[in-house]
Amino acid sequence: MTLLDQLPSLHRAAPMRIEPAIWPLTARVDVDGRLCVGGVALTDIADEFGTPTYVLDEADFRQRAATYRSTLRGIRIVYAGKALLTTRVARWVADEHLGLDICSLGELAAGLAGGVDPRRMILHGNAKTTGELRTAIDAGVGRIVIDCGTEIALLASQLRKPQDVLIRVTPNVDIHGHAAVTTGVTDQKFGFAIDDGQALLAIRRVLDQPMLRLVGLHCHLGSQVTEATPYGDAIHRIVTLMADVRARYGVLLSELNIGGGHGVPYIDGDAGLDLKALAEVIDDALDTTCGAERFPRPVVVVEPGRALSARAGVTVYRVVAVKHQPGGRTFVSVDGGMSDNPRVALYGARYTVTVANRHPLGPTQPVTVVGRYCEAGDAIAHDVALPVDLHPGDVLAVACTGAYHHSMASTFNMVGRPPVVSVRDGRADLMVRRETTADLLLRDVN
Repeated sequence: MTLLDQLPSLHRAAPMRIEPAIWPLTARVDVDGRLCVGGVALTDIADEFGTPTYVLDEADFRQRAATYRSTLRGIRIVYAGKALLTTRVARWVADEHLGLDICSLGELAAGLAGGVDPRRMILHGNAKTTGELRTAIDAGVGRIVIDCGTEIALLASQLRKPQDVLIRVTPNVDIHGHAAVTTGVTDQKFGFAIDDGQALLAIRRVLDQPMLRLVGLHCHLGSQVTEATPYGDAIHRIVTLMADVRARYGVLLSELNIGGGHGVPYIDGDAGLDLKALAEVIDDALDTTCGAERFPRPVVVVEPGRALSARAGVTVYRVVAVKHQPGGRTFVSVDGGMSDNPRVALYGARYTVTVANRHPLGPTQPVTVVGRYCEAGDAIAHDVALPVDLHPGDVLAVACTGAYHHSMASTFNMVGRPPVVSVRDGRADLMVRRETTADLLLRDVN
């Protein structure tokens, strides 16, 4: 008999703190101290599907999609599939009446298999091949974003009927201090610069192609943007450019896609982008700039990816070993690592980790959670507080892993990628099966 059995009141006093801003909306701790998502104990998922496993809270994803629609009224919401895309996720996107931003033929195929209307898809990419353009055109993709000069003639040469296109421009809005990665400045690989006239030249070249129907402009400021103000700055610069296009060429562009990159918190205290503030900034920027330029309001499009899927995801690991280095750190080794979560090694990302199989009643200590791979940089979380009595067999849950984990996973050390399991209303469903050694060997040619 445990202390919790003898003193049931401790169930209420000892549950793990589940920060609502970080964990899935349905995350709860049951009376046995097990972390549950979607009404399913993560230990049950570990037992049934093995570890590591990506767990995705369907209700969380759908609720965040609904919040975007209700908060950003009159704005088109297009999910950025590069964050996380499976055929099931594509089905949720279609159900929630979102568009889909795609960057490859694989993402196109997943979107189509999940029932997304191709007319609601937007194809991105700074180096699209002839084959990719041809396949997207044949599938009926609604928008193709032109990202470089050579693509203009290349795309036009593939068309047998008019194709709606956007031109990606760089408004030179620097968001350092507000984001993890900046892509809205001139000195990077995407788009046409507004400042030096490249954007106007590209617009003129597109307008000279009768099969290209230019409907608007696109920009993307960066990733993990936590302040709404830069989006207003971008709108001001791009609407001013639209007004210049009207004056020079007599063409009225009606669509302004301001991209995504909306930031989310990964650890307690992290900032996230306030959607209500974003709605106000968009409205104010349009009012001010469209009024000053006497330009009709364009349709605004946003492309959230991480903001919809990240917090829906939890990764479940099992502890393999605990090692105390004399005079140094304590390392907790788990059965996954940089192959299923490369963001720590790539970006120095930080994560929230907790014990998922029991109440952690005793004292804690700072530990480094590391992976199983033969690489010194293989870490999942640095300096996180976990119980002193942590031992092999314990189950750990890492929060906010629904974006850029499954989509960026690799087969390093020839270890197969984890499965993806969706949870809702007490039921767990396999979305993507675990990759096996046989799968890895299928591509070998003897």
